[in-house]
Amino acid sequence: MKKILVIGAGRSAVTLIKYLLDNSSANNWQVKVADFSIELADQAVGNHNNGKAIFFNVTDKKQRESEIENADIVISMLPASLHITVAKDCVRLGKNLVTASYVSPEIAELDEAAKQAGILLLNEIGLDPGIDHMSAMQVIDEIKENGGELTSFKSFCGGLVHPDYDNNPWNYKFTWNPRNVVLAGQGTAQYIENGDYKYIPYTSLFERTEYMEVLDAGEFEGYANRDSLSYRKSYGLDDIPTLFRGTLRRKGYSEAWNVFVQLGMTDDTYKLENSASITNREFINMFLSFDDALTVEEKFCKQFSLTTDSVIFQKIAWLGAFSENKVGIENASPAQILQKICEEKWTLGSEDKDMIVMQHQFEYVQNGEQKKLNSSLLVFGDDPRYTSMAKTVGLPVAIATKLILNGAIKSTGVKIPTTKDIYAPVLKELEQNGINFVEEELI
Repeated sequence: MKKILVIGAGRSAVTLIKYLLDNSSANNWQVKVADFSIELADQAVGNHNNGKAIFFNVTDKKQRESEIENADIVISMLPASLHITVAKDCVRLGKNLVTASYVSPEIAELDEAAKQAGILLLNEIGLDPGIDHMSAMQVIDEIKENGGELTSFKSFCGGLVHPDYDNNPWNYKFTWNPRNVVLAGQGTAQYIENGDYKYIPYTSLFERTEYMEVLDAGEFEGYANRDSLSYRKSYGLDDIPTLFRGTLRRKGYSEAWNVFVQLGMTDDTYKLENSASITNREFINMFLSFDDALTVEEKFCKQFSLTTDSVIFQKIAWLGAFSENKVGIENASPAQILQKICEEKWTLGSEDKDMIVMQHQFEYVQNGEQKKLNSSLLVFGDDPRYTSMAKTVGLPVAIATKLILNGAIKSTGVKIPTTKDIYAPVLKELEQNGINFVEEELI
């Protein structure tokens, strides 16, 4: 019996764990789910005969090493910063590791050691990164195999609320880590456009968006991700004139969110005095100019040249930014308070469903002819637990784990799923699970 150790039973892991348990009898697997919250682990495993839930503290060296040593393969669904601790143990103990997170410099340094140990450290096999890599490379390789030359590649992805449950003026609800949403885009975005390098500072990021339609899901806007340039090497597109990666939201989101950015309310680098005792109204007032003749709303409108019936003002007000609700968080940064305000309105309700939207836009020359191709994906969640986010992050991880265990993936070292031996079988099974791309030739 092959033993699978899953470390982390949070929101992104529920579909992954369900897949492993559902397929455990047919594949002779034992699935151990380890989490600091035994309640989460128990909930994920249920009463399944081939599953076991355990309390797990990743900082407990003795427990960590023992559990990894007793496993045939390890899946880490921990926060990205903790993967390295698990990865080092996996290399030393000769155990394959699968994660959905980006390859950190520390993980990358383990490549040679992993090869010498004869193991695979497979990373970036979730949604974004993951499905984006695999689906893009499948098309890129096909274009190259048919004699085409890529001139432009743009890729966008977003986790949003299902259209049937889109009932707020932001057209948005949290489908993954709220903290990451609030802090999204910080730093300088960099990409290449028609051979020119482009850089967008964080303060301008949400002012520069692209608009598009994705299948029958309507209109979206995309803002630039922090680093698109590194993907040239990963995708074998070193000489491509245009390469851009972005995040999708519904039209109008970025313009309103930019208000918080300009005010400084997304800053996570310092703490506010007496943060627990202030109200939301006092919080936003901290970032507005002093004028005791004007209300908070009036000062806000004056600063951004708005009226109280403007769309942006209505969105900010709907969130509760001008309310008398207490913040109630000790030693909080502005970003932490803003996150709490957003969570009160953007959390998926008990009946809500979510949606994943992804679109790759390819331009290439084939036989002297200019061509354009869009490859688009829509995935809908089943409920607030089995979300499309959990599905698209968890299923690729689970499928890759199966392929490693049965010997279909034989690579060693530190890898991401950009080679055909990995992406082809994973994409094939994803299609069988309803995760399939629609390709549209535009020229």
